[in-house]
Amino acid sequence: MQPFSSVTAIGVPIDIPNCDTDQIIPARFLRRAKDDPKYATFLLHDLRFNSDGSETDFIYNRAPYCDGQIVVADINWGCGSSRETAVDALVANHIRAVVAPSFGDIHYNNCIRNGVLPVRLPTTSCNQLREQLHAAPGAQMTIDLETQSVTGPDQALYPFTIDVFDRMRLLEGLDDISLTQQHEKTIESFEAIYRDQNAWAFDS
Repeated sequence: MQPFSSVTAIGVPIDIPNCDTDQIIPARFLRRAKDDPKYATFLLHDLRFNSDGSETDFIYNRAPYCDGQIVVADINWGCGSSRETAVDALVANHIRAVVAPSFGDIHYNNCIRNGVLPVRLPTTSCNQLREQLHAAPGAQMTIDLETQSVTGPDQALYPFTIDVFDRMRLLEGLDDISLTQQHEKTIESFEAIYRDQNAWAFDS
């Protein structure tokens, strides 16, 4: 997955408390392949599109917000079911980070495993950031994982904390497979010893 160090991008304010994973990607899209040309449109689909396929006035449809790569959300972002595809939909839209007062636990972990940085900030801070983004469409924010800080459009600094292991794997771009591959020599050594000690089980 793509490493995360520091990202400066347009911020998208989404004022929906308890925005669950079914809103992030509706259940009817769960079996669609990630290489589907329409996959990016599945993100927040029912908020962005009418039943006839026409666009709504939802903020993510509006320029310049549609080019945003940082979402600033309300409380309990990503609650609901455990679907990892909710993060796949974020990635398909080049969203690198979500800032919110709180997250659904499973969604938070799915973000970490797929290279999207979930940032917890106090509710008052998130409210301030969303107000700034609404007031100045296209305003940019910076999230620096090295220094664990968010810089708002007004250049105010908002520090955040993150688990040491989660920070490391995001900085190095390590998904679950990459983490396992770090132990490849140990695994190969174990396999060789096991085969030697249990040769009878491998006789053809």
